[in-house]
Amino acid sequence: MKHAFTRRHWIGTTAAACAAAATAGDTSAAAAWSPSYLLSSALYGNAPLADILPEVAKTGAASIDLWPRPHGGQREEVDTLGVDTVADLLKKHRVRLGGIACYRPGAFKLASEFDIVRRLGDANTVLVTMAPGDGTLTGQSLDEAIRRFLGRLEGSIGEAERGGGVIAIENHANSLLRSPASIRRFAALVESEHIGLALAPHHLPQEANLLADLAGDAGPSLRFVYAQQHGKGSSQQLPKDDELLQLPGRGPLDFGPLMKQLAHQHYTGPVEIFMHPVPRGVPILPTIAEITAAVNQSRKYLDSLL
Repeated sequence: MKHAFTRRHWIGTTAAACAAAATAGDTSAAAAWSPSYLLSSALYGNAPLADILPEVAKTGAASIDLWPRPHGGQREEVDTLGVDTVADLLKKHRVRLGGIACYRPGAFKLASEFDIVRRLGDANTVLVTMAPGDGTLTGQSLDEAIRRFLGRLEGSIGEAERGGGVIAIENHANSLLRSPASIRRFAALVESEHIGLALAPHHLPQEANLLADLAGDAGPSLRFVYAQQHGKGSSQQLPKDDELLQLPGRGPLDFGPLMKQLAHQHYTGPVEIFMHPVPRGVPILPTIAEITAAVNQSRKYLDSLL
């Protein structure tokens, strides 16, 4: 298949190649990089923001990712408490609004989320959603489908470019971005720096080097990373120890190649330690303190890989 590289992708690829050449044999540049951790509110179930925000700094993060029902409920808190009250809470705990999980409205209905970003976040706040469509497409059909999707998003991309944050499309099961090939084509066809990829290892083959390669191939189009593995899955009730295998450092996936690749390309987006409980909406562990400890265990594992 003939690759249709955009000017932005060529610039990003060239810059990455130059950086790689400049740092070959020198690990100091990569060693200077550290992940920008983002704490998911959904890990705490339906706990209120007032209880979650004090945990952000304890997990080595500086920002919060707001999740809606059925996963969390903290996004709805913005509506019930009011933007001003939430702004005061964020300021009190010195927490930045780093992301909003936008699976509920979907990629084409982000107007309300842009408004929240403009009032509570900044140009780097990430709106994570997914692309509807056929995940089995290949070749020219795949390219055409991705172009149609991006065309339908032109209005939203424009909103993001006007200070509404960054749109990140997750590679999700049963979606247009499902396969490694679709991820690579999407990254190649994206033209705006305000839309890109949310890399979700959970939905991909559990091959450490493949995940690292995908991050490298995405280059500047990589805007969000879920630090979540498949483990034993998240679609059915499992013993808690098995459910927690989705977390980095607990399941069998080696995150080393991915973390080293992120360091190598000096990835600037958020890294979110994440897992899905069953049923959705419950906290991943019984108490807030236990959840924060589990996040820190995974964070220490990821940091040790660098």
